[in-house]
Amino acid sequence: MPLAERSPFKSPSPSSWNVAYWLLALAVLIALQSWWQTHRTVEAVPYSQFEQALSQGQIAEVVLTDTTITGKLKSPQAGGQTVLVANRVEPDLAERLSKFNVPYTRVVQSTLLHDLMSWVLPTAIFFGLWYFVVRRLADKQGVGGFMSIGKSRAKVYVEHVTGVTFADVAGVDEAKAELQEIVAFLKDPSGYGRLGARLPKGVLLVGPPGTGKTLLAKAVAGEAGVPFFSISGSEFVEMFVGVGAARVRDLFEQARERAPAIIFIDELDALGRARGTASPFGGHDEREQTLNQLLAELDGFDSSSGLVLLAATNRPEILDPALLRAGRFDRQVLVDRPDKAGRVQILQVHVRKIALASGLDLSQVAALTTGFSGADLANLCNEAALTATRRGAVEVTLADFTLAVERIVAGLEKKNRVLNPREREVIATHEMGHALVAMALPGADTVHKVSIIPRGIGALGYTIARPTEDRFLMTREELEHKIMVLLGGRAAEHLVFGHWSTGAADDLAKVTDIARDMAMRYGMVEALGHVAYEPPAPRFLDVPAWPSGMNGHRMGADTQQRVDAAVQEISRKAFEQTLELLQARRELLERGARQLLALETLDEAALKALVAATPASPSASPV
Repeated sequence: MPLAERSPFKSPSPSSWNVAYWLLALAVLIALQSWWQTHRTVEAVPYSQFEQALSQGQIAEVVLTDTTITGKLKSPQAGGQTVLVANRVEPDLAERLSKFNVPYTRVVQSTLLHDLMSWVLPTAIFFGLWYFVVRRLADKQGVGGFMSIGKSRAKVYVEHVTGVTFADVAGVDEAKAELQEIVAFLKDPSGYGRLGARLPKGVLLVGPPGTGKTLLAKAVAGEAGVPFFSISGSEFVEMFVGVGAARVRDLFEQARERAPAIIFIDELDALGRARGTASPFGGHDEREQTLNQLLAELDGFDSSSGLVLLAATNRPEILDPALLRAGRFDRQVLVDRPDKAGRVQILQVHVRKIALASGLDLSQVAALTTGFSGADLANLCNEAALTATRRGAVEVTLADFTLAVERIVAGLEKKNRVLNPREREVIATHEMGHALVAMALPGADTVHKVSIIPRGIGALGYTIARPTEDRFLMTREELEHKIMVLLGGRAAEHLVFGHWSTGAADDLAKVTDIARDMAMRYGMVEALGHVAYEPPAPRFLDVPAWPSGMNGHRMGADTQQRVDAAVQEISRKAFEQTLELLQARRELLERGARQLLALETLDEAALKALVAATPASPSASPV
């Protein structure tokens, strides 16, 4: 459970104490005024008694004020009184009341409380509304109270409150082993330091989004049983100059007071971007000042105090080099996408709360999810459970996981999108072309399903062909086969209908990217030599590369023309081979398209049965 921004053991803020002091002083003032009215030194007597003493000649001197009349007695009375004080009564009223021989007097009521409330209450209401409105506006702007603008916004998790241990982290065994050593240091610093070793000051978790970097950091805190300060890098920088640096100082001060402790900064690239690149127009950037303060704090704290800084980023290439040097972030731990065995372990963690069908082999699910991160697998398990719930099942089967993979990869089905018969026929031929080429080429990805049901934003049909094993290297032949599979739909349309359509636009874009990489990055074109004409893209950025000419191509105009010619030759040759392959399977292509039109969806078993029922022709050997 996250505690307050400041430590719960801190004293109340000065602003709350000031309000309490003012309220206490006002209450004491009202009490003193009431006591003074009740216990005055000279007690007033009834006006009738004063009139009687005056008529009897006991008063030697009379003093008048606006509200009272005071008489000095000629001789002290039995109680020692020398002065009589009475509240004045109007003469006409006193003359009428004296006829009835009853004591009468006038009571003067205190108006202090009324006077105070008449101006204190409206003022308090005004300032209260002003404070409420200003505070709400400040909170919406992310500034917070003006008194706490320089305070750290880190959430503090005390000991095991994070609720995460290493048992909840799977699929990243190497990264887990690196961080388990940090936990051992925090639990037994003297034992690990007996040979002179010191606790690493900083550990940087690097990897693509969704691979479990934040989860690993929380697991470290949960295992070590120490306070865990969690904050995002974007929360340091505000609209006011100097706020980010002040928050960095306050964060480390809090952590030192609670040491041993762990500080976790998520999305470090928002704070630690390389200096000189954030402000292209010059000037002193507030982010740079915050980064300078962080560098100073990293140099300032002693690792023997048990203070560890963890940070996570998926863009290490843009971080400042001074932040990554030894002595600040001593370790950089790669948290990569899991392999097949890791995906099985992650699925085992996420299916604990799901009613799985008996005999369901999670390795089959892992085979369908090549390239999925831990977050993707968690989403997959949830989507599979929702799919089973929608169909009223009592357990989740492999078919539910398959539908969930399709929904994540291809998008949501759009059965209400109406296509005319001619378009459906073209789409069926296009998708069957993809499937037949993939099934005919050796080493191509396995085709799991073909469908002409529209999905996502622009997909009128789809062919799901995913690898069943992890691949880290690809040969030129395999890349050419990949291009042929992409061109299978366009070649099938040209073979059957004799025209081109816009349905292959996405396929052509992927073909161009692969062919250009073969020519410019992988050196697979002999005429261009063993040269890389394009610098490699950042490893952890899951975004498309910059357009041509914006990422520093190291080539002249003549070489650029040769590259373009090589790309065209690769795609032309692949299309001719694809067209030849489908020409030999023309009857199978048309029969498969008709079956796809009738059923709308064909799975892997139906495709294999379709191919097995077709007699092989002499010219239909794999390319």
